[in-house]
Amino acid sequence: MKNRFWKYLSIALIATTALPAPSWAAGYTQTKYPIVMVHGFLGFDSIGPLEYFYGITSALRSGGAQVYVTTVSAANSTEVRGEQMLTQVKQILAVTGATKVNLIGHSHGGPTARYVASVRPDLVASVTSVGGVNKGSKVADVLMDNAPGVSTVVLGAVADLMSIVSGNTGRPQDAKAAMTSLTTAGSLAFNSRHPEGVPLSACGEGAYQARGVYYFSWSGGKQITNVLDPLDAPLGLTALAFNGEKNDGLVGSCSSHLGRVIRDDYAMNHLDEINQTAGLVSLFETSPVTVFRQQANRLQGLGL
Repeated sequence: MKNRFWKYLSIALIATTALPAPSWAAGYTQTKYPIVMVHGFLGFDSIGPLEYFYGITSALRSGGAQVYVTTVSAANSTEVRGEQMLTQVKQILAVTGATKVNLIGHSHGGPTARYVASVRPDLVASVTSVGGVNKGSKVADVLMDNAPGVSTVVLGAVADLMSIVSGNTGRPQDAKAAMTSLTTAGSLAFNSRHPEGVPLSACGEGAYQARGVYYFSWSGGKQITNVLDPLDAPLGLTALAFNGEKNDGLVGSCSSHLGRVIRDDYAMNHLDEINQTAGLVSLFETSPVTVFRQQANRLQGLGL
């Protein structure tokens, strides 16, 4: 009887040690390669204490990850933004001594990161697209089809303002080029040149790995998630462009797909995906910070 007890206890201990580490454990987000993040259209790295990836970078670092946030044009073509990011990736590799990086891009940052991985796959271990405009945005289609002049002037002014308040005035802004990249036609043209990870079907998954780079994506599928968030209402209006198609307010769920789709139906809107505005997200959904931490741990499990 005593021998049987010790046998069962040994089995239980072995099973326990085989379980994945809990999200609060030290080293939970410690990836082999640095994590390099890039913002979306009209985005910024930080404005004073307000980070674009609000509370996310610090949470990843607290778990052991090396995290860098790149600075690219708030508004410009995917290729221009991609070249800006590539320059910074090379600098990060030089500083850290790492041989590769894990790229994470939100919104227009998704295609921006994809560009880097496509032209220099030898420098990239993985690409994670968060609410990425991988097959275009119907909001961009509506604006460019109906009011291209007004849209680009207004959005150009916003881009200039964002560059000033974030202190990133050295980056060229081109709202027309940005909006063209974000349309369905512009995205499909980009995909023909950089197809890695893009699903071949309308709403399926893409290749999990291409040219040695792993591809992942996730996105939200709601617009109004917290009545205290002043930016929820505008996203509710822009969602009308999708005619009932599931979307996060700016990007259709199917358009966000890239590589392995973690989920495309989080109760998050386009800004909730990066824990904005200032953490005002749904109280009834997994925290965006947790989703990023889980992804870092997923990369860790793959040896990335």
